[in-house]
Amino acid sequence: MSSFNVFKALVLLSILGFLSVSIEAQSPAYRYHFCSNTTNFTPNSTYQSNLNLLLSSLTSNATLDIGFYYTTVGSQEPTAEVYGSFLCRGDLTPDLCKQCVATIAKDVVQKYCPLGKIAVIWYDLCMLRYSNQSFLGNMDEAPRIFLYNTGNISETTRFAQLLAETLIGLVSRASNAPSGAKKYATKEAPFTGFQNLYSLVQCTPDLSSTSCDRCLRGAIAQLPGCCTGAQGANVLYPSCNVRYEVYPFYTPEAATPSPSPQTRLLPPPPPGSVKRSQGNNQISSLTIVAIVVPIAIVLVLLGCFFLRRKGRKKYDALQEQNGGNEISTLESLQFDLATIEAATNQFSVNNRLGEGGFGVVYKGTLPNGQEIAVKRLSRNSGQGVNEFKNEVVLVAKLQHRNLVRLLGFCSEREEKILVYEFVQNKSLDYFLFESDIPKKLDWSSRYKIIGGIARGILYLHQDSQLTIIHRDLKASNVLLDGEMNPKISDFGMARIFGADQTQGNTRRIVGTYGYMSPEYAMHGQFSVKIDVYSLGVLILEIVSGKKNTSFYQSDRGEDLLIYAWKHWRDGTPEELLDSNLRGSYSRNEVTRCIHIALLCVQEEPVDRPTMQTIVLMLSSYSVTMPLPQKPAFFLHSRSELKIPSVASTSSYRPSSNSASCSVNEASITELFPR
Repeated sequence: MSSFNVFKALVLLSILGFLSVSIEAQSPAYRYHFCSNTTNFTPNSTYQSNLNLLLSSLTSNATLDIGFYYTTVGSQEPTAEVYGSFLCRGDLTPDLCKQCVATIAKDVVQKYCPLGKIAVIWYDLCMLRYSNQSFLGNMDEAPRIFLYNTGNISETTRFAQLLAETLIGLVSRASNAPSGAKKYATKEAPFTGFQNLYSLVQCTPDLSSTSCDRCLRGAIAQLPGCCTGAQGANVLYPSCNVRYEVYPFYTPEAATPSPSPQTRLLPPPPPGSVKRSQGNNQISSLTIVAIVVPIAIVLVLLGCFFLRRKGRKKYDALQEQNGGNEISTLESLQFDLATIEAATNQFSVNNRLGEGGFGVVYKGTLPNGQEIAVKRLSRNSGQGVNEFKNEVVLVAKLQHRNLVRLLGFCSEREEKILVYEFVQNKSLDYFLFESDIPKKLDWSSRYKIIGGIARGILYLHQDSQLTIIHRDLKASNVLLDGEMNPKISDFGMARIFGADQTQGNTRRIVGTYGYMSPEYAMHGQFSVKIDVYSLGVLILEIVSGKKNTSFYQSDRGEDLLIYAWKHWRDGTPEELLDSNLRGSYSRNEVTRCIHIALLCVQEEPVDRPTMQTIVLMLSSYSVTMPLPQKPAFFLHSRSELKIPSVASTSSYRPSSNSASCSVNEASITELFPR
């Protein structure tokens, strides 16, 4: 063998050894589970005994090369018969498969489905399911679960095209596998110079080729709706699954050939067994080590260098956008004070739309006839001119149909002014809480508004250039356009995060009492989950037509959250519904919205869903939602909170109710690369 071939072989063995160590080091990690809440068995019953036997049988058969096994226990007892199977990821060794199945078999009865006759549970390395009915050969697409990587991908369109081509190409490979073989396929495809796409598809081997093909294509079709722009995602069906990442999460198929029973991978030869070089075509083991080790170290160092340089270039690009290269953008966004004064008739009282924590809002008309909303910021906002200009440039780049668009700014003399698009209709609270107006807001409009608000906040949290926390999400900060589409306002001076920052603390509490999450109002702890909490309160207001801040001042002695929780606990969630809607509404949608709202207002931030999960739950009935916990007890009195406040009313209209107290002053802006 030539020295070059020896070198290549050792490098390949090193890589394979690394991958082998990587997969061996993995422990099965929980992903999701589903338990039927309508079909349970009695403890110590025959069914439970049969289930225990089934799980034991599955575990003992987990060393099969195919990584799949289906069995039945209790066939002589029709009412106590149990059917079950497991599926291990196609690259797992028999030992790893058995380890995963043993773990999952123990956890399913101890942690997740202790009394359920029907269960499906997914770990990253294997899946296990059982039922009181046979499912062998069935192509089951429900329940369907979507998991995603929270990182964002660059060049979304090109990545989506590459992903679609790769996954569809894998479908035929997996579905056309020979009978009795794994229906499993993977592929690594280059995306950028430093980033690859790793994709995996798999069906249970009991499916026909046609059923496997249909199952995988159905799973792939879910990706655009749930996970567009994500660096990784996993769609889980009982009969098949699809996953992609930008890092290797499986052992390449070429690295794990299926050996025959007579063949085994041999251990490396002992030291000294490799012959010394005898000529120009030979190379000593010492020389090989001397070559391979430095090259491996250099490759690792180069990889770290390029990754760090890539991150540095990203940060530098952001600095340039806020520096000299952004002057032309600033100039295009800047309005003269004289133009603003003319548009608003010298800030006439007749043009006044409302007042918020930042200042007064006026309606204006530009010389070209365009209508605008002009927000004249308070002079005590505490923000410097340069900081104000930089933030305006960033916020002006936010483009989403459910956000009010910032058109520009004015910074002359001591004035700091924001210019927004004008939204035809008034704010949401006007339609929800004013007398006779709620009748004009039917259920389909309310459901559309809830979905639009969720998508707008998702954009701020995840899809915009910077992570932005609104901190004052409420009905009066949601405007409605001519088609009753919601547009979130007052997000311009909200808290801005970097991509790697998820939480923090502050002494400057901004927001509106009744919408603030407990950890934020009481301790100043903030994260994206404070917007989730506010959304939960807002959803309950939209469903009920009742204002939370006035609700607890009534003779009920409780707030809207507790009122909603009691109806949910008692199985009467529809009693929460606005009486104006009792004639026409979707029962499933109403119940689902209340369920989501109660998940949003749970005491622990970690228990609240993310905005991406909320958008998914609103758009798909196939997503299984956990049961909510009781909302936290929350002190509504400002004297008990000991938080200073600034009185506020609606952004776009005068308010007749001063019970809503807002502290929406300008906050410190923190800029980080995303």
